[in-house]
This record gives sequence, structure tokens and C-alpha cells, in this order.
Amino acid sequence: MSLDQPLAVLPDHGRVFETSWPVRTGDIDAAKRLRLDGIARYLQDAGLDNLEAVDAAESHPLWIVRRTVIDIIRPAVWPERVHLRRWCSGLSTRWTNMRVQIEGEKGALIETEGFWIHISAETGMPTRIEDGFIDALGESANETRLKWKRWLVEDAPSTDEEGVEETPFGLRRTDIDPFDHVNNAVYWQAVEELLADHEHPGGGRLVDNPHRAVLEYLSPIVSTDKIVLRSRRDDTSLTVWFLVDDTVRAVAKVGPLSV
Repeated sequence: MSLDQPLAVLPDHGRVFETSWPVRTGDIDAAKRLRLDGIARYLQDAGLDNLEAVDAAESHPLWIVRRTVIDIIRPAVWPERVHLRRWCSGLSTRWTNMRVQIEGEKGALIETEGFWIHISAETGMPTRIEDGFIDALGESANETRLKWKRWLVEDAPSTDEEGVEETPFGLRRTDIDPFDHVNNAVYWQAVEELLADHEHPGGGRLVDNPHRAVLEYLSPIVSTDKIVLRSRRDDTSLTVWFLVDDTVRAVAKVGPLSV
């Protein structure tokens, strides 16, 4: 997967939902930088607020994210107020690409994209988005036959390969959502743990320079699962495989971003 694949630009037509709030101290690291898991929570909250704003919260309450892309061009640093713009850049009848642009009053710029799947409350399976909501989402979309395609397709490497490490990742009750699944943001906590000391090829920490982080959720992790993080570091990037009983449940990759 290329970490340089471009994200859709802010459209000059269609619906763009806007909201804002201050960066909270519970979402920052020791350097006062907004963490990846904090960004993931912002994306979830903005999504719910967006549904409420367009009167779709009751008709389309359940969504799961299959992939999240986070481009940190300039990090948000506490104290800073951030403004979020959210719009649909691509869709099909059951899923959408939702772009969220985060700009801070002190210069932060974070571009994100999420592949969101609409889920039936009755079956728990992907289900059709209502026609009226499809029409509304499509006003800003430049792709109307969106298909799922994995970006991160590499299998987990062997533990005896150079640069590969394994780290247990224990779950807490607070990590679990009402469906007994690990909350999306918790995956990013694991990535942050491994990313903290990762060096940038040009010097310094990777997180102190523009970087892209991609996380793909392949199958749910539940409260009773025992997670092992298998990670590989190289000259440019960090890749993390979330394993349960040697089966990959999710994959994340973080690397430098050309801006």
C-alpha cells in the first residue's frame, strides 16, 4: 500500500457538516499533542452529531468503520480549538467514504477518511441506506459506485524476521462497546503505544513530522479475546498486526507523509 494515495479535496458543492470543540487534556500525550485515539473519538462524535443534524440518527443509527486514514500534516496541540468539516466523498448503497478535515485555531491540519458500513439493527449485517439519505450524501460525492478494497494486504510476518516484535495488549472493561466489540479508538491506543519512540528517517520522532496512519478492521475483537500485537519497524514505517489466536483481526501502518 502506498502511503501517498491522495484523499478527496473539500468539495465546492453538496452538504458539509461543521462543528468544533477544544482539544481536551484526556486526548493528548506528554508533549500535549492530540493522540491518534483522540482523533478517532473525534471522528465518531462528529459522525453521530452529523446524523442528528440531518435527522438520520433514528433511521440509520448503526455504522461500523472498516478503514480509517489519518493524515497529520500539522498536529493539534493543547490548548487549541479545532474545527471539523465532514462530508461524503464516495458511496454505494450500503457504505460510504466519509472525509473529515480538522483545522485548529493555532495551525493544526489533520485530514481523515473513514470507510463506514451501514448495519441493520435486526440482522447485524450490512444493509441498504435509504434512498433519501443516499441522495443527500451523494450531493458531495465524487464516487457513487464505491467498492471495498483493502489497502493493507500483507500477512503478519514471522516472529524470527528482522525488526519484528510481539507485545501483549490487555483489554479493559472500558474498551468494550455495547456490542461486546473493542471500540475503534482503542486500536489506536495500541498503535500509539508502539509509535511513541519510533524514529523518523530524517531525524526525530515520526509523530513530530507529517505522517499518515491507516488502520483496517478485518473482524471484530471481543472482550474475551487475548490480543497480541506483532509489529515491524523499518527505515520509514511502523506496521502493526492485531492477532487473536494467530489470526489477524486488524492491521495498522504509519509512515512519513509527503506534503
